[in-house]
Amino acid sequence: MDRDTVEPQVGTMPGERAKRWAEYHHRYAAPSTYVYEFVWDAQADAVGPFCTDVDGNVLLDFTSHVAAAPLGYNNPTIREKLAEFDLVDPLKIAGQDFYVSGGWPPEDPEFPGPTQLMDRLVAMTDHYDMDRVFLSNSGAEAVENAIKICYAAGGHRAVTFEGAFHGRTLGALSLNRSKTVHRRGYPEIPGVVSVPYPATPEEYETRWLTNGPGGNVLADKLHPERGVIDPDEVAYLILEPIQGEGGYRVADPEFARDLEDLRERYDLTIVADEIQSGLGRTGELWAVDDLELTPDVIAAGKGLRVGATISRSDVFPEETGRLSSTWGAGDAIAAMQGVLTIDAIHEDDLLSNVRERGEQLRRRLEAADLPGAVDVRGKGLMVAVEFDTEQRREAVVAATLERGLLTIGCGHASLRLLPPLDVTEREIDLGVELLLGAVESAAADRSRSA
Repeated sequence: MDRDTVEPQVGTMPGERAKRWAEYHHRYAAPSTYVYEFVWDAQADAVGPFCTDVDGNVLLDFTSHVAAAPLGYNNPTIREKLAEFDLVDPLKIAGQDFYVSGGWPPEDPEFPGPTQLMDRLVAMTDHYDMDRVFLSNSGAEAVENAIKICYAAGGHRAVTFEGAFHGRTLGALSLNRSKTVHRRGYPEIPGVVSVPYPATPEEYETRWLTNGPGGNVLADKLHPERGVIDPDEVAYLILEPIQGEGGYRVADPEFARDLEDLRERYDLTIVADEIQSGLGRTGELWAVDDLELTPDVIAAGKGLRVGATISRSDVFPEETGRLSSTWGAGDAIAAMQGVLTIDAIHEDDLLSNVRERGEQLRRRLEAADLPGAVDVRGKGLMVAVEFDTEQRREAVVAATLERGLLTIGCGHASLRLLPPLDVTEREIDLGVELLLGAVESAAADRSRSA
């Protein structure tokens, strides 16, 4: 497969093999969130955003497995390094509390692992004075450990935001405010307060600013004389710099500055959930880097290949045993992939590519007259198109699949686009043309059925 010339080629989507595979899968799989019957053939040709399914269809993947495959398929830098590594058993050790060497010296071994991954993460967050990392298996675990270390430091209240999604473990679920189905019927952490998440200047003016004693919704609640929450009781405030499941809503800059002011005034601990938005996805190493907001803790995952809770020595508890995990981040291959992904971002100047290609993607979408589209938003290669109804969005997702473009929904009626960080100009143009055709087709079908 030649990345410079390959284009999507589809027959029937889903094909007969994909249908059979999905049917077999569902004989055993618990109900979950299934978007469509796309079955990647891991033994067939794939490169960059292009992949092949079990029926031989060639598709253009603009989901990057919901940002968990940041460099797309078969990135040569990662493949070559993995090919040099002689597979051993066990490949998964007992987590961060044990050590594994992939060569010498520890600062630069032939095959990097968990230790070197933590080294890279500290270097990526030193502008926030972060110097310690706790590795885990997933983004949800990274969030769980983030809130654990904040509670350990004191306070029993937490602040979350409308539209938030932080994971599906019970602690993280308590902080979600995106969809009822995520939390309904489950026990919750007490003391969680939710406030608006303004993503536009209009929302900042109408939903955040107030005539109260603090001047905004959260400042009013924390006001020492007329508020209802003692700031000393607040263990942490957690937010996504760009909401993921909530619809790719970007935090308004003035809103972020207000949070920074409250952080300084009341010594609040800020947790930035960068599970989906971090690791270069927005054109910065962390999406919060674009805001005038100082995080005390960063939770990372997805494209990192493991979970990571990153913070300062004074935030992490000193007592041993407060944090531990038998299997947390003990996967030697995943840790190596995380290191190689970070190295590729730096060595191949992918942050510049993300900014350039993201601007190209948004510019083309904003210039197009997309039937039913009400907004185009996002940063870098984390872009969403919001439609007027959920039904139209679902019709567009189905129509893109028929054309060989993989997309996925978010929020109530938005479609998200996450090309790999090394996506090319040609691939962006190709994806946009397929999306435009899908939107037009969905609109025509809608007109015929009206």
